[in-house]
Amino acid sequence: MIKFDHVTKKYGRTLALNDLSLELDEPGIYCLLGRNGAGKTTFLKSLAGHIPVSQGLVEVDGRAVSTMAMPHDVHFVETAAAHFNIRLLDLFKEAEAVNPSFDAAFALEAASRFKLDTRKRYKHLSFGMKAMVNTLLALSSGKDILLLDEPVLGFDPVMRRTFYDMLGQCCADHPKTVIVSTHIIDEIEKTADHLIVIDKGKVILFCDLTEVDEKAYNVTGPADAVIAATQGLRILDETTVGGFLTRNVFDERIPANDNLKVSALTLSDFFVALVDDKEGE
Repeated sequence: MIKFDHVTKKYGRTLALNDLSLELDEPGIYCLLGRNGAGKTTFLKSLAGHIPVSQGLVEVDGRAVSTMAMPHDVHFVETAAAHFNIRLLDLFKEAEAVNPSFDAAFALEAASRFKLDTRKRYKHLSFGMKAMVNTLLALSSGKDILLLDEPVLGFDPVMRRTFYDMLGQCCADHPKTVIVSTHIIDEIEKTADHLIVIDKGKVILFCDLTEVDEKAYNVTGPADAVIAATQGLRILDETTVGGFLTRNVFDERIPANDNLKVSALTLSDFFVALVDDKEGE
């Protein structure tokens, strides 16, 4: 189990995490969303024990996490992480030597699917291929908790689809907790089970993605009709054009009728509606 108990992290005067509390008590794929600077990477690094928190407590399976007590079952990888300039085949062998849980067979199979030449040295790879190697090392690590920070950065569309297929396969074969931070939102929607949204250092939403499918929608129609139909519901934002009003809603679904058009929101549109602070801009 993962637990953040009133965690605050400051960088000088900058508040990266602001009294953040969250508990993840079941395996699955968690999509972590937030605007730039919202605290996503700080959240992941705090969980991995790579940076100390200023206040509060981070726990994995009941054990406190710190830079002096990094959790053994957690594997954190950044897209920009670098490795020794050796052949990929040797890199996988070294990973297996230092980590008995490393699944070298899975790593080689994945490398083949991504058409990675394991005879090449790491520094001879393109940016996207380097990012792929970092991600494969995480998926093959055998750890119970994987933290992936922008894992598909630099991937082409074919690579991204293959990655999400392999991520789903990896978790189906060996259930684990995977937290994926990404800005390519609508692609992760097909693979993830849960959603975590961070804004200004706080968790503002934690739910199953099925709840978003059921409750995130917009309503368009004559302003009076839309206002009456959405009375008492959670309105994320609204736009008026002429006499017509569109409201983005996260609540119980209302039925469409001759005056009202009701449409589902994509995860990307839902996220923008949730965090876009128009008054603050």
